[in-house]
Amino acid sequence: MLTYFFEYIEKFIHVPGASLFGFLTFRAALAMILSLLISTIYGKRIIRFLQKKQVGETIRDLGLEGQQEKSGTPTMGGIIIILATLIPVLLLAKLHNIYIILLIVTTLWMGTIGFLDDYIKKFRNDKEGLKGRFKVLGQVGLGIIVGTTLFFHKDVTVKEKLPLAQQQELLAENPKTEATKLFKDEAKSTKTTIPFVKQNEFEYDKLITWISPDLEKYAWIVFILATIFIITAVSNGANLTDGIDGLAAGTSAIIVLTLGIFAWVSGNIIFSDYLNIMYIPRVEEITIYISAFVGALVGFLWYNTYPAQVFMGDTGSLTIGGIIAVIAIAVRKEWLIPLLCGIFLAENLSVVMQVSWFKYTKKRYGEGRRVFKMAPLHHHYQKSGYHESKIVTRFWIIGILLAILTIVTLKIR
Repeated sequence: MLTYFFEYIEKFIHVPGASLFGFLTFRAALAMILSLLISTIYGKRIIRFLQKKQVGETIRDLGLEGQQEKSGTPTMGGIIIILATLIPVLLLAKLHNIYIILLIVTTLWMGTIGFLDDYIKKFRNDKEGLKGRFKVLGQVGLGIIVGTTLFFHKDVTVKEKLPLAQQQELLAENPKTEATKLFKDEAKSTKTTIPFVKQNEFEYDKLITWISPDLEKYAWIVFILATIFIITAVSNGANLTDGIDGLAAGTSAIIVLTLGIFAWVSGNIIFSDYLNIMYIPRVEEITIYISAFVGALVGFLWYNTYPAQVFMGDTGSLTIGGIIAVIAIAVRKEWLIPLLCGIFLAENLSVVMQVSWFKYTKKRYGEGRRVFKMAPLHHHYQKSGYHESKIVTRFWIIGILLAILTIVTLKIR
């Protein structure tokens, strides 16, 4: 909202300094500062409110060291992350941008699902919370909304470079030809980024057009199904990762910051041209949302690092996973998620492996056997005698390494 206000002031009143709001970097920096202040200053008040309402975590006895000390710690702290993200976005982002609209919808949608889950657990005394089928239904619903919008909306386009011969011809006529003149017009496309293939690009319609070229008109179905799968997988991965103090919030901040670099570069015609990556018009506005989100996560860590004063609950973890998935799809880097979100993937796989092997061995040998001492993976290390602070720090280091490798893959062709 402030962006539109200062645009009006600059255009009609010419107030000095108003033009600053026209710079993406200024608004992104301001969004991060504002979200940090909201999450740290007002986060304490929200924690006190949760304590007053006795919204404390009920801890199941899993035999982990220091576990019972966490009992009664306020949960549903994801509210802090949501508010600290949305307020700067509403103030500083261009709210007509389709990517911003989708991210706001994602935040509210997944936040509501997580809030209902936490509410049922705490106030309805149901340890299971919201039934799994309703969570999945909510994730599928969001996937349909996001997938349909990104596929059909007129503002979701890409710009490809002209053939090399045509570029050389233009540069021969005028060596100072602007970079924008070396690109074709905006076009709808299912093209996305995938490492280790020609030009690092792949189109969803290729998954079915190899059968028959006539199937290209059904590419939207493939894209929506992929979107549903990615949102469900990443949100569940973030949910499983939220098991010890600071792990989910810190890991997510690293992931989102990396996606912020992709968004800024992909939305800048000069840098995308220089780095030879896909140029996506208008996607750079996501940088404002990402800056606010990173600030909110870091501010939340102020209270969530060991020993945690608040837990994010499903209100936070499901929302974080949904946001990460939608940002990745929007910047067309969703197939880098297995590497970038490697921590989430490992947590997910550890549970799948543990449950599958236990059921198989119980059926075959009459006694269930385990792959890990406990799943998800971080609990395995707790059972092995590692302090949770050491586990979290090392997972963060691995997360940083994965983020660097993710960026490097863009130049491996």
